[in-house]
Amino acid sequence: MITTEKISVRKTARSRIREVDFNNLDFGKMISDHMLTSEYKDGEWSTPFIMPYGDIVFSPTILALHYGQMVFEGMKAFKRKDGTISIFRIKKHYERFSKSLERMCMATVPFNIFSDGLLELLKVDAAWVPDTEGAALYIRPFSFASEERFGVKVSDEYRFIIFTGPVGPYYSKPLRVKVEDKYMRAARGGTGFAKCGGNYGAAFYPLQQAKKEGFDQVLWTDGSGDVNIEESGTMNVMFVINNTIVTPPLSDSILDGVTRDSILTLAKDMGYKVEERKIGAKELADVMQKKHLTEAFGTGTAAVVAPIQAINIAGVDYQIPEIKESGIMTTVKKALSDIRLGTAPDKYGWNTILEKA
Repeated sequence: MITTEKISVRKTARSRIREVDFNNLDFGKMISDHMLTSEYKDGEWSTPFIMPYGDIVFSPTILALHYGQMVFEGMKAFKRKDGTISIFRIKKHYERFSKSLERMCMATVPFNIFSDGLLELLKVDAAWVPDTEGAALYIRPFSFASEERFGVKVSDEYRFIIFTGPVGPYYSKPLRVKVEDKYMRAARGGTGFAKCGGNYGAAFYPLQQAKKEGFDQVLWTDGSGDVNIEESGTMNVMFVINNTIVTPPLSDSILDGVTRDSILTLAKDMGYKVEERKIGAKELADVMQKKHLTEAFGTGTAAVVAPIQAINIAGVDYQIPEIKESGIMTTVKKALSDIRLGTAPDKYGWNTILEKA
């Protein structure tokens, strides 16, 4: 067991927090002052330490650059009205991170390094957690193969890093999406369920093509004759059909979204009917033509809940009704936000609370 009781901290000589306009946060632009790091070598992880955020130096031959052994997570922390900080679903994120590492043949990061290290990092950078509406501190844990060798092999060395940064909403307006029926994001038996860098790099080309056509995102499909919907580029996806939330079932080609799981849990407990089942493009077009689909939205750590205003299937645009305050998406999103911000009881034990210093 690696001890994390005395994680060493080397603080920055000059904080950059005064450069941040917390009322106008671009997603992914600002990085907090510090980061946590630990290295895996000779079969064990080193005691993590916290240092000023900055560039890292490595050899051009590290295996991650050539063979893609790289996994990351996306998490969030929130400033509550009582001044405490809430980190959302640490254990669930860790479990997904570990499954991704296993699929990529990478060394598993011990839970105490992941969790305790994160808490210590947030203590150091607590001032970076925004309290403006819709904002949060985004947390990026990641690990990559750091062994210096250019032969094809599973790395024997890794580096684990956590950095954070204040963010506003990922999407600022409802989305126009296109059902992608030519390119695939992931195949069964592949790495689609893993949060590894290669999945995102391989998805860029069709997404860029869709953006040239005026779409914000694509809906990935499974490559079958039924053209079953799987997920969107940065989100899982849900449809409200005849007052029932319908979402594709998890598989080894769909990411096990933490927000997805949270939304479904809340929706069921609030009395909404939920179906986790396959839904093909033909069925989706049919229910939209008949006006049976009243809401469509994506769910994800970055996006939280993002409304979809139009879906293009085989060249035909189908408009989704306007968002209503009384709608399922809006109601469940508010319930999730209230738990995160401490204005509603956390009966699921999702929040880890960092008390005020």
